[in-house]
Amino acid sequence: MTSKLDAEERKALLGALEDSGWRAAEEGDAMVKRLIFKDFSAAWGFMSRAALCAETMNHHPDWRNVYNKLEITLSTHDCGGVSVLDIELARALDALAEGVAEVDRDIGRPLMRLADHVED
Repeated sequence: MTSKLDAEERKALLGALEDSGWRAAEEGDAMVKRLIFKDFSAAWGFMSRAALCAETMNHHPDWRNVYNKLEITLSTHDCGGVSVLDIELARALDALAEGVAEVDRDIGRPLMRLADHVED
């Protein structure tokens, strides 16, 4: 079973993701990012590519799509928090979104706050 990242791992891994727009979810031990696309078709196209990527990785995002906006939440249900699987999926989604979406940074809390959010 995958385990939650400990404080040291979080500090080492979360900084670069915060720079790319990932934030700490308002509630719970999760990461969140909101993307804005040109239109609904572009958002849906990204979601299709992301779904194939998630299937390959066997790790799936929670997401909410309204027209050209997509909010993605990552957390590993098996361990009840952020794991290395979320970091890997976040990096893969960032690569897919590059050049096709803008990041809405007005969401959540600073991601590095998750470095202090480690519970047993």
